Amino acid sequence: MSALLVDIGNSRIKWAVLEGERLGKAQAAEYSGWRAQDFARRVIGLRRHVERILVSNVAADEVSDALAAGARLAGAPKPERVTARRRACGVTIGYVDSWRLGVDRLLAMIAAHHRFTGAPVCAVAVGTAMTLDLVGADGRHRGGAIIPGPTLMVSSLLDGTNGIRRRAQGGARGQGPSLFGRSTRAAVEQGARYAAAAAVDRAVSEARALVGRTPKLVMTGGGAPALRPLIRSTSLLVPDLVLEGLAFWSVGVEGQR
Repeated sequence: MSALLVDIGNSRIKWAVLEGERLGKAQAAEYSGWRAQDFARRVIGLRRHVERILVSNVAADEVSDALAAGARLAGAPKPERVTARRRACGVTIGYVDSWRLGVDRLLAMIAAHHRFTGAPVCAVAVGTAMTLDLVGADGRHRGGAIIPGPTLMVSSLLDGTNGIRRRAQGGARGQGPSLFGRSTRAAVEQGARYAAAAAVDRAVSEARALVGRTPKLVMTGGGAPALRPLIRSTSLLVPDLVLEGLAFWSVGVEGQR
């Protein structure tokens, strides 16, 4: 079976083709302002031969609608939007209302759980928002946390505080190898990155106390490479974690196990 897997985030879209059980190289782009023609040309392209299109979307419904219209223009199958469910691919959501969990988080947990079968995992996605989810060795989701990603932390300070915004404009960058910046802009950016890194280490520490052993830390998202060197816990970087989760979902037919 050939399937086009699509991960639509808040600002970026990633896609890759699954041939049998082999996931091809992923591509990514910022999709702001895209119309149906753009999705048809850039995402669908010449992949009219695919049998299915599976989509994880945490953005506005209009983006899914534009992708669907693009698929029609390209003569490709109608995209199937994946939604969160209580149990999927060996993972059981721990939220009181399972449908409230973002499907991208569920898919990331599925991929991390299958990478480290028999071990607890902490899946961290660093994007506009940063999400942290703990899954026990038994596949049970123990809960999660959501905080602003470093870029959003910076923009919130610059947009919401006149004094900091004014002092952060122009001048020397003043960035160094530690938390302490030597300019207002550097202090804001370093503070945001180190705050996010500290949250990840705190999550690993609390997870260890909760499940009785140190979880495998799996990181993904556009902001993960820059954040990872600041994290003291050992981690694995998997750029296409959500797409991997979609691959398991696709192979498992309805994502059930």
